[in-house]
Amino acid sequence: MKTIDDLGVAGRRVFVRADLNVPLDSGTITDDGRIRAAVPTIGRLAEAGARVIVASHLGRPKGAPDPRFSLAPVAGRLGELLGREVAFATDTVGESAKSTVGALADGQVAVLENLRFNAGETSKDDAERGAFADSLAALADVYVGDGFGAVHRRHASVYDLPARLPHAAGGLIATEVGVLRKLTDDVERPYAVVLGGAKVSDKLGVIDHLLERADRILVGGGMAYTFLKAQGHEIGASLLQEDQIPAVQGYLKRAEERGVEFVLPVDVVAAAGFPDLSTKAPSEPVTVAADAIPSGLMGLDIGPRSQELYAAKLADAATVFWNGPMGVFEHPDYAEGTRAVAQALIDSPAFTVVGGGDSAAAVRILGFDEEAFGHISTGGGASLEYLEGKTLPGLAALED
Repeated sequence: MKTIDDLGVAGRRVFVRADLNVPLDSGTITDDGRIRAAVPTIGRLAEAGARVIVASHLGRPKGAPDPRFSLAPVAGRLGELLGREVAFATDTVGESAKSTVGALADGQVAVLENLRFNAGETSKDDAERGAFADSLAALADVYVGDGFGAVHRRHASVYDLPARLPHAAGGLIATEVGVLRKLTDDVERPYAVVLGGAKVSDKLGVIDHLLERADRILVGGGMAYTFLKAQGHEIGASLLQEDQIPAVQGYLKRAEERGVEFVLPVDVVAAAGFPDLSTKAPSEPVTVAADAIPSGLMGLDIGPRSQELYAAKLADAATVFWNGPMGVFEHPDYAEGTRAVAQALIDSPAFTVVGGGDSAAAVRILGFDEEAFGHISTGGGASLEYLEGKTLPGLAALED
């Protein structure tokens, strides 16, 4: 892939496809990690004299304007982080976008409104998607892809637009790809993988791929209960994907045959129901054995003995990849498992990678120093698909 160094950007309109898909609470940004990750590339282009046009999606609007998903707060925060004024266009390719971009001077920055306010961005129809890409291309002279969290999407601004303009990868994508190659091409061993999150179905592809590469796979979160059930254990009212049990049993058998160590919880923190995340009111958690969760109790975190076990399994690793929390970390009663895994990564001498999504959010919410990890990815889904060995459309579009 070409980089920014291969483009002459001074005085040119540079379209930067960033990933500014941050969580909002009534218009207030609750985690600006992705904006901060985009700043180095945008700032570098502005310093080089480019006229920078930043575009992103936010949330899942239905192809039409929706004020709940406006990028206006993001544009304001980006300006604060850049230390310079950032203009904001109230549409994507309409009169506001054209006039805002047209008014840019060398070194200035503008943000377009949410790309997904236009149905062409996510359309499965090549012609509709291409027409939107044509309109975006008319705003710019060159394209820089830097939204790693979106490169697994075949969307107009990610896949179709680079074909219409001279293009290169931004610094964030170059960094992300370099890190992921360390997890796939020449891995230092022992290689341990920690997988969590709610659904085992979301991780089937990456488990399948990692069984050929990892030395240890540690499983937590809601997906752990399907594994426990597949081993014949009682899981009470815990989350279960019963239709995935045959696949899970197959993975456990393959792991045994290949000498890959599968580590499951030995105890869990459970409660009679899901906790109230809006108020974070105290609940009534109990710690029970993972292989005999009483009827009516729901596992919501890995327990103290599991935390010690997982930390021990990570202590001598040379490479660790972590994707997915160990429990309902948003509630203080069920955050300790996720906290313990994060601390184990920090304590380990390994090259540690936090695979974006809820794992990255947990690192920040639980107050950890992001610099204490080897790398925190901005794209959970993209990271997983890369590790599955899939071709990511947004990367393929930048490679010619």
